[in-house]
Amino acid sequence: MVEVNSNNIQESDLPIGLAKPALRALANRGLSRLEQVAKLSEKELKELHGIGPNAIKQIRLALDVKGLTFSDK
Repeated sequence: MVEVNSNNIQESDLPIGLAKPALRALANRGLSRLEQVAKLSEKELKELHGIGPNAIKQIRLALDVKGLTFSDK
């Protein structure tokens, strides 16, 4: 289910504990939902400035909870 705020904008479901540099890196790519992040490979995500090993781990766990994985491309 996609949550929408009062301005009819999709809420983010990214992990709450992600560091600000990681959140900025994702936002700069227009990524605010785990479904969007799952379209990237882990390698592509690691190439974003601000995404480190801890962010990858947190995102991988969040994807797993939703039954999603990184792309194989």
